[in-house]
Amino acid sequence: MTERSICDIAELRTLFLFENLTDEQLQWLCSRGGVESFEPGVVISEGDPATCFFVLLDGTIALSRKVGADDVETTRTSQRGAYAGAWSAFLGGAAPQGYTATMRAVTPSRFFVLDADDFTQLMRQWFPMALHLLEGLFYGNQNTQRVVGQRERLLALGSLSAGLTHELNNPASAAVSATSALRNRVAGMRHKLALIAGGAWDRRQLETLIGLQERAVEQVAKAAELTPLEAADREDEFADWFADHGIGDGWDIAPTFVQSGLEVGWLDQIREVVDDGMLEGAVRWLNYTLETELLMNEIEDSTTRISTLVTAAKQYSQMDRAPYQVLDVHELLDSTLVMLSRKVGDVRVVKDYDRSLPDIPVYGAELNQVWTNIVDNALQAMDGEGTLTIRTSQVDEYLQVEIGDTGPGIPEDVVSRIFEPFFTTKPVGQGTGLGLDISWRIVVNKHHGDLTVESRPGDTRFRVRLPLHEAAAPTAGGAE
Repeated sequence: MTERSICDIAELRTLFLFENLTDEQLQWLCSRGGVESFEPGVVISEGDPATCFFVLLDGTIALSRKVGADDVETTRTSQRGAYAGAWSAFLGGAAPQGYTATMRAVTPSRFFVLDADDFTQLMRQWFPMALHLLEGLFYGNQNTQRVVGQRERLLALGSLSAGLTHELNNPASAAVSATSALRNRVAGMRHKLALIAGGAWDRRQLETLIGLQERAVEQVAKAAELTPLEAADREDEFADWFADHGIGDGWDIAPTFVQSGLEVGWLDQIREVVDDGMLEGAVRWLNYTLETELLMNEIEDSTTRISTLVTAAKQYSQMDRAPYQVLDVHELLDSTLVMLSRKVGDVRVVKDYDRSLPDIPVYGAELNQVWTNIVDNALQAMDGEGTLTIRTSQVDEYLQVEIGDTGPGIPEDVVSRIFEPFFTTKPVGQGTGLGLDISWRIVVNKHHGDLTVESRPGDTRFRVRLPLHEAAAPTAGGAE
C-alpha cells in the first residue's frame, strides 16, 4: 500500500457510482478522500473495524467470507466502480461496524478511498431520500426477521409442547390406572389374609406359603419377555392346571402367573403344603400378591418414564444451566430426540455416536434449536417412514454432527438457497423460511463453526461442525 495521492475529478466522473455528481460534489470527494494503490494481497480483513469505503479504479479484487475454518470466495471482479468496506457506516450503531468480508487485490489495484465518517456525512447530506429508503429497508427487514424468527420458535415450542404433553399423558394415565387397580388388589389381599388367618392353617404351612410368596415376588423381577404365541401357550397350561385342580375361572388368573415368569410346575409346590380345600384360597392369595407386584412395577415404569421426559425437557431447554457451558453434544441430541419422539413415529433412528469425543463449549439451548430444525425437516421429508441417522465424529479440530435422512432429497436448484432467510419450499402457511437461516447463524456466527448440506434422492445429509475448543469469547447477543 502507498500513501494516499490526490484523486482526479475527471477519473471519478467515469465511474458509474459518481457519474451524476456535480463538480462541487466531486471536488468535495477529492478533498476528503484520495487514491491508494495495493499490491496483490489482503486489503481489508473480515471482522476488523470498518474505517474506510473503497471504490475500485483499476485492477482485480476478490471478496471472501469466513465459513468455519475456510475462506469462501463470494465475488471476483475487475469492474471499475465496484465498492466494498464501510458501506453501512451511515447506519451507525444500528448495524455492526466491522468489515463484513475480506477483500484481496488479485492484481496490482488502485482504489478511491474515503474515511467512514466522511462517507456517512456524504450519505446523510447528499442522498437524504435514498438514506431514508435504505434505513427503512434495513430496519424493516431486521424487524421482520425478529418477529418471524420469534414466531418460528413459538411454533416449534408449541409443537414440542404438544408432543411432550402427549408423551407425559400416557405414562401418567397408566400410573393412575395402576394405582386404582393396586388399591383393589390390596383390599383383596386383606380379605384373603383374614380368611387364611381364620382357617385351619398350621404354622408350618403358613411359613412355607409365605416363603413361596417371597420367591414368587423375586421371580417377577426376573421374568423373561415372551412372544405373544409363547405367552398364549403358557396361559393354556396354567388354565388346564387350575381346571384339573378344581379352581374356577382359572383362565382369568392364568395371565398373571405367566407375566410373573412362573411355570406350571411351581403350582405343585403350593399343592404340597396345603389341603385340597384350601388350595384355591392359597392360589388366589398368591395371585393377588403377583398382581400387586406387577402393578407396582407398572407404576415404577410409568413414573420413571415421566421423570425421564422431564429430565429431557430440562436438558433440552437448558433452563437450569448457564447459556454458555462445556457440554456433551450427545446429551443435547438425545434430549432433542425425546422431545420429537411423537413426530419420529415409525421412522427408524440410528445413533452412530463416537462416545470418545470430548465435551465442548456451546450454547446448549440454541444448539438444541439447530438439532430441532434439522431433524424436524428430515422427519417431514420422510413423511413417517425411512431412516434417520445421527452420526458424530471428529474432523480436524472440529466435532462434526451429521444428520441424514432417506427422504426424496432437496432439488438441485434449491439446495444452494436453503440457508437464505425467508426461503422455503413448504406451502404458504406451513413454513417461515427462517429455521435453517437461524440454524446457520447459530452455528456459524455464534459458535464459529460450519453448516453444510449434501443431497440426492434417498440420501440428504446436514453436517454441523463445532470447534472442539473455544474459538472466541462468548458474545452477549443472540443468534440473530
